[in-house]
Parts: sequence; structure tokens; C-alpha cells
Amino acid sequence: MTASELRVGAVILAAGLGSRFGSAPKMLAPYAGRPMVCRAAEAALASRAGPVVAVLGAHAEAVRAALAGLDLTLVENPDPAAGLSASLRLGLAALPPETEAAVVLLGDMPRIEAAHIDALITAYAGATPRPSAVVPVSGGRRGNPVLLDLAHLGADLAALSGDRGAGPILKRRDDLLEVPADPAVIFDVDTPKALGG
Repeated sequence: MTASELRVGAVILAAGLGSRFGSAPKMLAPYAGRPMVCRAAEAALASRAGPVVAVLGAHAEAVRAALAGLDLTLVENPDPAAGLSASLRLGLAALPPETEAAVVLLGDMPRIEAAHIDALITAYAGATPRPSAVVPVSGGRRGNPVLLDLAHLGADLAALSGDRGAGPILKRRDDLLEVPADPAVIFDVDTPKALGG
């Protein structure tokens, strides 16, 4: 099966409570002229993944306004304090039932491009047997986004809790596929000074 024949959706996690940027959420801070969450959404929409779901939570109205006009399915986490895992479960549940895998992106990693997402899908499509996840690696560090195989991980993902997302599941698996990636996959904006872009 080729990458174009796969049913791979995308989930953007944009429900975060906290911010190191004052009262506004970090994901709405501009990076290279666009709010970070918009850059994540535009990368997903330009990739071979689809449909694309964005999970909102804290600051939902502001994030919804930033994403207006983009071809996304928006779902809201009514309790963002429940953690990243709750948002991930909601996003995956909003994908069509025939979805085979999902690329999960963080809404505040502004250097992720469609090419990063497509590289994960291509690696997944070419793997035999299929891995439970495809994880980008740069400089020996795992990054984001990640592609999750829903058949392998469905029960574990449904049982997730807390604020670590799928990380604990992936640490227990020995059938991950790591793919080399450029440093964009580990770049995180930690301070407003880093927004120079």
C-alpha cells in the first residue's frame, strides 16, 4: 500500500492551559508572521494527512478565532486540566473510524512543515511489518510530530491519562520506527526571545 492509499489523519493538540508568555497562550504567539498554532495547522493541511482535527481547550475562543477559515475539524476538551492525554483521546475519537494511523502535532512547535509529516507517512507506508509508531529523531533526541498506528495502539491510547500524552506508551514499545529528521522536530519556543524566528 502506498502512502497515498493510507488513511492517515492528523490531530493538533491546542488545548494547553499554561503559558510562559504571560496571559496569552504560547501557541498564539507569532512566529515568522503567523501564530504558532496556525503554522501547525497549515503544515498538517499541506501534508498528505487528512482529515485534520484540532483539539481546543483553555483559550478555546482565541484559538478558534486564529484558526478560522482553515479546513479543520475543531473539538473542545471541556476539562483541559485533565491533561494532554484527554486531548489526545478526544482528537483521535474525532477522526473517521476507518483511519489507520494518526499524526499527532503540538500546536506550539512552529518549525514543523508538511515535509516532516509526509516523511512519517512515507516511512510508515514502506514498513513491513507496520510499526506501532513512527518517531522523528534529530541529534539522538526524539521529536514531534509522531505517527501512531491505531490498530497497534488503540486500546493503550483509549486508556491514557495524565499530561504525558502517548510518551509512556511509546517507551514501552519495541516496535517503533525511528526516522532521521532535521532539528525542527525538537525545536521548542521556550521564551518570548526565541520568537525571532
